[in-house]
Amino acid sequence: DQIIASNGFGLKAMLEAAGARVRMLPIARDNAAELRQVFALAEGADLVVTIGGASVGDHDLVAPVAAELGLEQSFYKVAMRPGKPLMAGRLGAAAMVGLPGNPVSSLVCGQIFIVPMLRAMLGLGAQPAERHTAVLSEDIAANGAREHYMRAVIEDGQIRPLPRQDSALLSILQQASALLRRPVDDPARKAGERVEYIAL
Repeated sequence: DQIIASNGFGLKAMLEAAGARVRMLPIARDNAAELRQVFALAEGADLVVTIGGASVGDHDLVAPVAAELGLEQSFYKVAMRPGKPLMAGRLGAAAMVGLPGNPVSSLVCGQIFIVPMLRAMLGLGAQPAERHTAVLSEDIAANGAREHYMRAVIEDGQIRPLPRQDSALLSILQQASALLRRPVDDPARKAGERVEYIAL
C-alpha cells in the first residue's frame, strides 16, 4: 500500500497563488539522517515549510532534528481544528513552519497561517486571512475547546457546513468554498444567525 503525497501539491498551488516561488524538496523518510539532508537542501530559502512529523510520536522527528540544526521555536501546537500539531520558529535566516501531515489540516493551516505570513514577507501588510460573514442555512451544534474551521459551502448568499468534518477527507475540502470559523466554546447556532467565514 502507498500513501499519496497530495499535501505538497495542494500547498504549492496555494502558496504560488499568494505570490511565493515554491521549491518542492524530496520527501524524507522518518529518520533523522534523511531529514538533515532535506533541511540542507532548503538552504537559502526565506521560508521553510515541513509537512508531517511535527507531532510527538516515535516517528515525529521534525522538531528534534530542526532543534539540533538550530531552530528557535516560537510556538508548538495551536488550539484549533483541524491542525493542532503545528509549530513555527526561525531556522537560521529562514522562518520555519511545521504543518500537520493530515491533508486537510495542512491545507487549512496553510490558508490560516502561511498565506498571511507570505503576504507580510512580500510587503503586502501583516493581516490575518480576510473574514466575511454570512447567514447560516441550518442549525449547528455548540463548539468545544478549540477554534474550529468547518468546511462549508456558500449557496444563495447563505453558508452551509458540509456534513462530514473528518480532517482526513480531502473530498470534503474539495467541495468547500469557505471555512466557517467557530470560536472556542461558541454556543449552538440557529439557521438565520450570522457567522464568520474565510473564503477559499
